[in-house]
Amino acid sequence: MDKRYYIAYGSNLNVRQMMMRCPSARIIGTSELENYRLMFKGSMTGSYLTVEPEEGSSVPVAVWSVTDQDELALDRYEGFPSFYYKKELVLPIKGIKTGKVRRRRVFVYIMHEERKFGVPSYYYMRTCAEGYRYFGFDINTLVEAMAYSKARTEGLR
Repeated sequence: MDKRYYIAYGSNLNVRQMMMRCPSARIIGTSELENYRLMFKGSMTGSYLTVEPEEGSSVPVAVWSVTDQDELALDRYEGFPSFYYKKELVLPIKGIKTGKVRRRRVFVYIMHEERKFGVPSYYYMRTCAEGYRYFGFDINTLVEAMAYSKARTEGLR
């Protein structure tokens, strides 16, 4: 089986949580999801991060090497295919150990776009923020995603 590369932009940036869910997953590197915007949308159970195309925006991501079992665990966690769907992309990945940049085929979970904007729980936000700090990502990306989504829940455009 070929390696599969998964990109995380939300709670799966949290290494401790990811290791519990996907024990054989390994951090490969980081990248930027260009021309996508980070936002919170959701369901009755709460609001969670997703990405949607937006010219000029970008989202920092961590890249994980995953096994078939890891991917099945991620499918369950992400509510695939009813809550999130999967999209295949090719991204330049900066290696975590070497710093070398290599283009790799990756997959990402994206929430179905018709879901309503929402505001995340404190716990979910904290879990995501821990991942942002671990990878050295700018926490303002997360804060801006919350402000953007909150404004849309209040009917502002």
